[in-house]
Amino acid sequence: MNPSPARIGLVVPSSNITVETEMPRLLGRHPDRSFSFHASRMRMHTVSPEQLRAMNAQRERCVLELGDARVDVLLYACLVAIMATGPGEHRSVELSVAEQLAAGGARAKVLSSAGALVTALESIGARRIALVTPYMRPLAEQVVRYLEEENFEVADWRALEVADNADVGCIPGERVMDAARSLDLDGVDALVLSACVQMPSLDLIQAAEDEFGLPVLSAATAGAYNILRAVGARVDIPDAGSLLRADATVPTH
Repeated sequence: MNPSPARIGLVVPSSNITVETEMPRLLGRHPDRSFSFHASRMRMHTVSPEQLRAMNAQRERCVLELGDARVDVLLYACLVAIMATGPGEHRSVELSVAEQLAAGGARAKVLSSAGALVTALESIGARRIALVTPYMRPLAEQVVRYLEEENFEVADWRALEVADNADVGCIPGERVMDAARSLDLDGVDALVLSACVQMPSLDLIQAAEDEFGLPVLSAATAGAYNILRAVGARVDIPDAGSLLRADATVPTH
């Protein structure tokens, strides 16, 4: 008998319309586990340092709400809000959220989109990477520095410079792919096609991996990978890049 659905809590910016669609689509493909999704929202419209700080200040309320739902995993789903704060911030945020949940009697495993991306890149042995971000250039530079502090070499990157977070959720896939095609991918171990859970990329991942001939992931697929590991589920989801086939059975001949 299959276990009951794993409850996934999502802390998301109020203007995010992507993570709550991409994550259920991704995990809904899992062959033998099911999931339910429960979101709490932090007010944020413009992706600016000021609004990111104001949004982060709402975190405790969201954590309390999701603790009440007794979620199994809580994902803090705003990558730039953490990476723009300073090096290693995902570790302190995840610890603070876990402590807050524990104080209220909840036992959820805590993840962040920032930490999930770092873990996913480490899991595939990537060190030299390229990435596409939707952010304005100053914020994109902070993301690059954050990843460099995590001992990744960012060989090349692009910032699409979309300030309005609602508009980020509507960036056409072809614009994302054009940015990826303009990157110098020589000697790169992996391409992060969307370093943002709001910029849609799920439908691009497998096609991009096939086109570029290297592992392609996004903040969303990295989040899904870490959620599956957190609940002890097999990492075997088709058509979403090699990261999510980590536990796939290799046919024998």
